[in-house]
Amino acid sequence: MRSTASVLAAVMICLTAVGLAARGAVTPDRGLDMQDRTPRTEARVNPLQGNADAIRDGGTKFRSRCAGCHGPDARGYIGPDITALSASGYTDERMFGIVRRGVPGTEMTPADPQRVLDRDIWQVLAYLRTTSAVPAAAPTGDAANGERVFRANCSSCHMVNGRGGQLGPDLSRIGSGRPRAGLLAKLRGASDIIRSGYEPVTLVTREGERMRGVKKNEDEFSIQIMDTRERIQGYLKPDLKEVIYEKESLMPAFGPGRLNDADLNDLVGYLSSLRGSDSSVR
Repeated sequence: MRSTASVLAAVMICLTAVGLAARGAVTPDRGLDMQDRTPRTEARVNPLQGNADAIRDGGTKFRSRCAGCHGPDARGYIGPDITALSASGYTDERMFGIVRRGVPGTEMTPADPQRVLDRDIWQVLAYLRTTSAVPAAAPTGDAANGERVFRANCSSCHMVNGRGGQLGPDLSRIGSGRPRAGLLAKLRGASDIIRSGYEPVTLVTREGERMRGVKKNEDEFSIQIMDTRERIQGYLKPDLKEVIYEKESLMPAFGPGRLNDADLNDLVGYLSSLRGSDSSVR
């Protein structure tokens, strides 16, 4: 089946691609390099670098298209802090390529050249050059207790370093791709962003049986899901009575009654520490 998980529009040009940065600013040995293996080439300078009109227009594009993930000041929210990319060693050409091609395995998909002009990307990058990096916040929380909290509450659906469930995304590198504020928002239920490939869906058969899970593949004639027991189920749509596309994630909200502030802080401390079990495998 061909996947119809929609490409995050070209409107997501901006640097969701610049995914997987460290908790503070991106550094050359982390973040983008974890996913982007594009060979480095001779640097090409942004043709709009320092252009006041381009910087103004790039800031407008960033706030309308990118701030939902990276925050209005580019210091991170659902996506990472991207205020110090150039200072961390990323050339204009390399950053342009990452935005254009996307980053496999993340929410950042390629920017469609039919909808996103090269000039649009250069404008955003010119704007980002004007942002000021902020020091990474000192880690807080007891990561050891946070891991225990994770095993008790999260590992049935999420995998870390080969251990855990598969109904939700693998979190082995979540600390590189989500700043603290984004993790807190997701855990407390304030974030309504659902990663592509994990959209909740309920299938109703003609006999009235209901199956809930996450959508894995879909085309005009069929749909494939992973149900809540982690079984892959495929159906022809004519054999179904209804396909219900749900708006709320299968992940429960961990409110104060379910997870106190101290344990939440420890859990976030643990998640923020995750960079993958093998630094050579990205």
